[in-house]
Amino acid sequence: MNILVINYEYPPIGGGGGVICKDISEEIASKGHRITVVTSHYASLPEQEILNGVTVIRLPVAMRGKKDVASFLSMITYVPLCIRKAASLLRRERYDVINTHFAIPSGPAGQYVSDKYRIPNVLSIHGGDIFDPSKSLSPHDTIGLKQTVRKMLKKADRVVAQSSDTKSNAEKYYGVDRKIDIVPLGIRPNTHSTKSRQDLGLPADKYVFSTIGRLVKRKNIEDLLHIIKQIQISTSSVLLIMGDGPEKDFIETRIRDLRLEGAVRLLGRVSDEQKYEYLNASDGYLSTAIHEGFGIVFLEAMECGLPVISYDRGGQRDFLENGRTGYLVELGNKAEFASRLVELLESPSLRAEIRSHNKEYVKEFYIESVAQKYLSIFQEAVA
Repeated sequence: MNILVINYEYPPIGGGGGVICKDISEEIASKGHRITVVTSHYASLPEQEILNGVTVIRLPVAMRGKKDVASFLSMITYVPLCIRKAASLLRRERYDVINTHFAIPSGPAGQYVSDKYRIPNVLSIHGGDIFDPSKSLSPHDTIGLKQTVRKMLKKADRVVAQSSDTKSNAEKYYGVDRKIDIVPLGIRPNTHSTKSRQDLGLPADKYVFSTIGRLVKRKNIEDLLHIIKQIQISTSSVLLIMGDGPEKDFIETRIRDLRLEGAVRLLGRVSDEQKYEYLNASDGYLSTAIHEGFGIVFLEAMECGLPVISYDRGGQRDFLENGRTGYLVELGNKAEFASRLVELLESPSLRAEIRSHNKEYVKEFYIESVAQKYLSIFQEAVA
């Protein structure tokens, strides 16, 4: 198959939606299919290159000043630039199917190209593009954006949600009455070597916890800081925060206010290798995000055998299970979260049981299986 992927964010820029798009694209390319990705340009990245079998074309969008967060203007300008580039590509060759990632801003570009050139469009929705309770302009509650998302959901030949939560939000907020496939996110098996805590500059005599993600309001890091402060009374621990974003200054201020300078480390954006080194050196993975469309970072933590403690709102409910993978805690209940964390620390046997379970269970989410599900949907859409 010859597949055109339309996604305004593709690594090294963006977050989880770009990462899964990259992993799926590379896995499909490894099976002999042709993949072309049209995405946004950033800084000194090449305008076009082939990465692991995938042709990546980057468009000169306006005001893309940060790796982690797209400006409104960059998203708006991506649409016409993408349509023009797709038209140029289609003058030279034919594509069998379009895979559009995110209902907005990629959706209108993907659907326009699909309609004009009569190519089936498979729309992948990732969560925040249809529902983000931390944003004042969340698409589900903003008239113009809501109308656009509804149109994209109804017009696409196939719609793929990453979780039952994302599917439910599409139905609930946009009145969509159609088949929506659920294909969970996936990861590649971890092949990175491990490092000792000493090599990583981490204390051997303290519990170490990790959390990963763009530093945005939805990740709700402030709650996690309060939880770490609460357990410091009885437990000596260190929290590693991996990621960067617009909330960084606010988080640094809260760390100082709570006197957690020695207990919390902001590591910034890290490489995949560094990420797994820190995860392998940790005792648990913690998330107080207000909402997750899926949460690929949970799988990465489970790959390293970490128990996961998370708030219970979002797609993670599809695969996280109380007492088996860690704990799901009622959204906003910091006291219960801290209690569950201490409970886990006080039971080495439970941690060992969860570690064994998670390392085996996560194999169900390896990228090869996910890519095959996407390929089947592409082939059905073409047929």
